Amino acid sequence: MPEQSRERAILVAVELTGRRKEPDAPEPEESLQELATLAESAGAQIIEKILQSRATFDQATLIGSGKLEELRSVVKAMDVDVVIVDHELGGTQQRNLERSLDCKVVDRTQLILDIFAHRARTREGQLQVELAQLNYLLPRLTGKGIAMSRLGAGIGTRGPGETKLETDRRRIHHRIKRIQHDLDAVRGSRGIQRRLRQAVPLQTLALVGYTNAGKSTLFNRLTGAGVLADARMFATLDPTVRQVQLPSRRRILLSDTVGFIRQLPTTLVQAFRATLEEVTEAALLLHVVDASSAAAAGHSSHVRRVLNEIGAENTPQILVLNKADLLGGTGESPATLLRRLSGEAGGAPCVSVSAHNGDGVSELLDLVDRMLPEDPIEFATFHIPVTDLGVVHLLHEFARVTSERYLADYCEVEAEVSASVLRRVAQYRVAQTVRDTAPFV
Repeated sequence: MPEQSRERAILVAVELTGRRKEPDAPEPEESLQELATLAESAGAQIIEKILQSRATFDQATLIGSGKLEELRSVVKAMDVDVVIVDHELGGTQQRNLERSLDCKVVDRTQLILDIFAHRARTREGQLQVELAQLNYLLPRLTGKGIAMSRLGAGIGTRGPGETKLETDRRRIHHRIKRIQHDLDAVRGSRGIQRRLRQAVPLQTLALVGYTNAGKSTLFNRLTGAGVLADARMFATLDPTVRQVQLPSRRRILLSDTVGFIRQLPTTLVQAFRATLEEVTEAALLLHVVDASSAAAAGHSSHVRRVLNEIGAENTPQILVLNKADLLGGTGESPATLLRRLSGEAGGAPCVSVSAHNGDGVSELLDLVDRMLPEDPIEFATFHIPVTDLGVVHLLHEFARVTSERYLADYCEVEAEVSASVLRRVAQYRVAQTVRDTAPFV
C-alpha cells in the first residue's frame, strides 16, 4: 500500500498495576507490539506507541483525563487519522474518546474484525465476518440522526414512531437472522462434503496454531498447494483441504485453518464455528509453533486453551516447531525449547521443522504415519463389472494398482490396498492370489 494512502495511527495500551497476572498473559510491551503487527496488517502507518500504567481502567475514557489531554496534544501535533486501543472499549468509552480527540478511535476487536473483513474471500468467510461485525455493533449503537423518523399508519398507530436507533437495531436483527440462515445452509453443505470425504475413507489432519506461525507455508510444503502465505496476520481465513501421501503410501486429507490470537473476539469464535469444525473432526492435529518467537511458549499455551474451548482437547497432537532455521533469536537451544514445550503440551510428540526450506518435513511425515491408527496394506484381486468402473478409478486414486485387464464383462484389477479402502471395495474381491513378490509396505 502506498505510504501516502496509509492511515496514520497511534497505538495506546494500559498496564494494570497490582493485579495478579495470568500464567500465559503477555508482557504489556509484547502485547503492544502484537497490536502494531495487526495494525500494519490492516494497512496503518504507526506514528507513536503509548503505554500507560494505572491501577484500574477509567470508566469514562479507559485512560483517564490526564493521559487523554496528553494524547489529544499528540494527535493534533502529528496529524493522526486513527487511535487504536489495545483493549475492548465500551460504547460510552469509545464515544468519549472520539469526541475529545476529534479523530477515529478503534479498539482491538474492531481492528481484528476489519482485518478479517478484508481477508475473507469465500462466501462463507464473508458471511461469518459480517455476522461477527453486526453482533459487535449491536450493543454499541447510538441514537444518531432524526428521532421519530418513521410514523405509523392507520387509526391508533399515530405517535412518536420509531427512532433512528430502533430502526437500525431492527434492521441489524433482521440481517443477523438472514446471515444465520445462510450460514446454516453453508454448514449443511460442509457437513455433506465431510461425510463424503469420510466415506472414502481418508483420515483428516488439521493444522492449528497462533496466527503467523507459518501454517500456510507448511501446508504448501506438504501438499504443493498455492495457499497464500506471507508475514501478515490472518493471511489465510478460508479453510483449504488437500491430499497428502505418507511414506507408507497412505493418503490423508490435510486442512489449513484460521490462526488463533489472544483476545480473539468471542463473536468471531462463534461465527467461525463451521470452520473450526474441521479441527474438532480431525483424527490428528499438527500444532504449529513459531519456534523463533520469544513468545513461543505463551502462543502454544493460548492455542491449547482455544482447543479446549472448542472441544478438541482430547484429539491427539503433534507439536511442530516451525522456523527452525531462525532459532537462536530466543537465546534457547532447539533441544531445550522442544523439551519445555513438550512438557507444557502434556508430553505431546515434538518435531522441529523449517517449512521455508523443508528441513524436518520427512521426519514429520514419518511421525504422522506412526501416530495415525493402523491401516495395513495387503495385496488383493478384484473383478469389477463394467457397470461399476468408478471403482477402478477409486483403486487408482487410493491404492497401488499393479495389474489391470479388461475381459468380456468385467475388469480384473490387482492392487496393494489399505484396509480402510479395502472395506469399501470388499464386494468385488476374489480369492486371494499368491504373488511372486512381497507386498508393498
